[in-house]
Amino acid sequence: MTNPTPPRTAKAKRRRHTKEFKQESVLLARRVDVGFARAAKDLGINESLLRSWSKAQATEGADAFRGHGKKAALEAENARLVRENRTLMMERDILKKAAAFFARENP
Repeated sequence: MTNPTPPRTAKAKRRRHTKEFKQESVLLARRVDVGFARAAKDLGINESLLRSWSKAQATEGADAFRGHGKKAALEAENARLVRENRTLMMERDILKKAAAFFARENP
């Protein structure tokens, strides 16, 4: 028996799908009359990819398909700003206490 698909000699170019495409694909696959296998075949994507999109949407909801790590970078920046804010508030409180101390010491 022969293999119907020829072996790949060059690496296939990786496709990038938009958030909207992923959401619409999952909605299509979840329809009772369509299913994951048929939807994936019609869309030209792998069924396992479609199932992973569905799982991500089910677990993450609106945060699914955030794209190329942008949210992670924003979360890191937010954490840095929270730490900086905490430090600045401590410094401010120390200066307030020092000012009150020196005001009481010198009448």
